[in-house]
Amino acid sequence: MEKYHLIVAAEEQFAREITLGVIVQRPMTVWHYIIPGMFIIDFLRRGSAIRQYTTHFMFPRKLALDAARALMEEQDKTSVTSQIEDNISTWLNSLKLYSQELLQAQVVVVELLMDHYLKLLKADGDTYLFLIKNAYQNRENFKALIYQLTSAEEEVDRKIIEKVGENKNLKEKMLAEKQQIAKRRQKIMDEIY
Repeated sequence: MEKYHLIVAAEEQFAREITLGVIVQRPMTVWHYIIPGMFIIDFLRRGSAIRQYTTHFMFPRKLALDAARALMEEQDKTSVTSQIEDNISTWLNSLKLYSQELLQAQVVVVELLMDHYLKLLKADGDTYLFLIKNAYQNRENFKALIYQLTSAEEEVDRKIIEKVGENKNLKEKMLAEKQQIAKRRQKIMDEIY
């Protein structure tokens, strides 16, 4: 399904852009050019951070996109939703972050994304931006989705902090991520509408 791959590629690019804005915060110094190997070491470290972040960022999105595709194939919504919850539970357990509250908050995010991707899969368009434009028709409709999604993501962040405890570094990373996501989403909205 061509639209499926367009959406995956766009979301992966979105994740990489956020990573570059969040994780890769320090600019290269003159030492990176003078000392042989420093550039390569830093480049590999940055590449690893981008891959790791993209993997975690994409998990709920791929889950939602696969669920949307299953609904397009007329699978039962109840069984699709149940599978989503099971997969998120397994994922949170693997990250040692499982709590019932975090699970439910993450399910809300995935269901919002699932509905979003379902609209995109049903829309006409040969690029990701055209899919969004045709699915939402106007800026206000797309802005409403972004507001709902941002609120749901903030709830996930709150539940993560409740689970792991107050941590200054974690809060700073979450804030930086939130700012980068908002900036990227605004850019997409401005490009489309």
